[in-house]
Amino acid sequence: MERNDHVAHFTKLIGAANVLTTPDDKAPYLVEWRDLYQGVTPMVLRPGSTEEVCAVMSYAYEHDLRIVPQGGNTGLVGGQIPQNSGDEIVLSLSRMNKVRDVDPDGFTITVESGVILETLQNEAEKVDRLFPLSLGAQGSCQIGGNISTNAGGTAVLSYGNTRDQVLGLEVVLPTGEIWNGLRTLRKDNTGYDLKQLFIGAEGTLGIITAASLKLFPKPKKLEAAFVGLPTPEAALSLFSIAKAQAGPVLTGFELMPRAGIEFCLRHLDGARDPLEGEHAWYVLMELSSGSEAFEIRDLLEAILGEAFEAELVEDGALAQNMSQVQDFWHLRHGMSEVQKAEGGSIKHDVSVPVAFIPTFLNQAMAAVEQFVPGCRPIPFGHLGDGNIHFNVSQPVGADKAAYLEKWDEMNEIVHGIVADLNGSISAEHGIGRLKRDLLKDVKSDIELDMMWRIKSALDPKGLLNPERVLPVRK
Repeated sequence: MERNDHVAHFTKLIGAANVLTTPDDKAPYLVEWRDLYQGVTPMVLRPGSTEEVCAVMSYAYEHDLRIVPQGGNTGLVGGQIPQNSGDEIVLSLSRMNKVRDVDPDGFTITVESGVILETLQNEAEKVDRLFPLSLGAQGSCQIGGNISTNAGGTAVLSYGNTRDQVLGLEVVLPTGEIWNGLRTLRKDNTGYDLKQLFIGAEGTLGIITAASLKLFPKPKKLEAAFVGLPTPEAALSLFSIAKAQAGPVLTGFELMPRAGIEFCLRHLDGARDPLEGEHAWYVLMELSSGSEAFEIRDLLEAILGEAFEAELVEDGALAQNMSQVQDFWHLRHGMSEVQKAEGGSIKHDVSVPVAFIPTFLNQAMAAVEQFVPGCRPIPFGHLGDGNIHFNVSQPVGADKAAYLEKWDEMNEIVHGIVADLNGSISAEHGIGRLKRDLLKDVKSDIELDMMWRIKSALDPKGLLNPERVLPVRK
């Protein structure tokens, strides 16, 4: 069949307004926000219900059409952008944005995949509950994409990854079949836990159309501190003290370098330096409690008192109100965004065992500075769960294109250090297209073969998000 025939059929299925074919209409769906990927597609489809997704996928399977699912287009590894071959159709879930059910007594919420993460957080708050997933892109990313990539964020320390928030899923398979697994059970030991196949699969095994998710008690008290430290070793020691004293009440522990703070002060609207002097490293520490009776302010002061006595902390500021808490987090969440204004940035989303974070930072920073003299490492992130975003900005005045050509070589250097420390080359951003060919270096042959067997069983024609995640099969 010709392209026009496909357009005509999809128009019958989901309406002309939801089959986008003009360059201007398609443009927002074809560029990744870091500009690493720009794709080509014959059309963008915007189904509005699970049944419409089913109809689209059934037709696509019958006619061997390649489909690329897309949520809020905030992914950082290119898995949501069509390739330049021009034969991949983008399927956007943005119209599937209904909240189907909220159960505050059962601490669950069921939503469609196109619901914006911030909307989901607000719906939980309306019933005095918390949905803990928190990301810098929460105003535009969609929960279906969060689940498909097993997003991490700043609350993993206390609540876990997205995977840990999912109770059930509704999924349209590549064949067009619908699996309704929207269960809200906390215990269900009846065979394989099928939902886990689709969480983190990045749209290669099925299209998530809805999810049942856990809610938590809304914190009644929240305290935060922003502290300056001399070294990553001091930050790790502070974390050890905080974790030992606060346990699950410690809900955030973020590490940032001075260079990253300076980037924010230059380019982030509303940013201000929380401390008077300059420090090599900073930690944003947050404690929260669901009980009014628990004085977490006293606990935070006790943690900092022990740290000051041990000469781990050079200076610190305790938030006096929620506005100051938000100011602290504004700096942390803005750290990715501001790097654009400083030129090219080579990114690494890695994790190592928490105890090895200082070792990793010391080795990796020295290695990249030797590789590209004058480069500016901006390592920041979730010290409490071992995930560091090891981004390296170009030297001042360097040619951006020439610098970015060193991407693969720098990745090899950094990932080599990560491997030596038994870490991971992808902590929370996924594999997509960016890291697909690296997977064979960090996964055994049997692991890759098992993944391919699953892919072949669920998507025998290889039409759903092809050439993502899995490297070419030997």
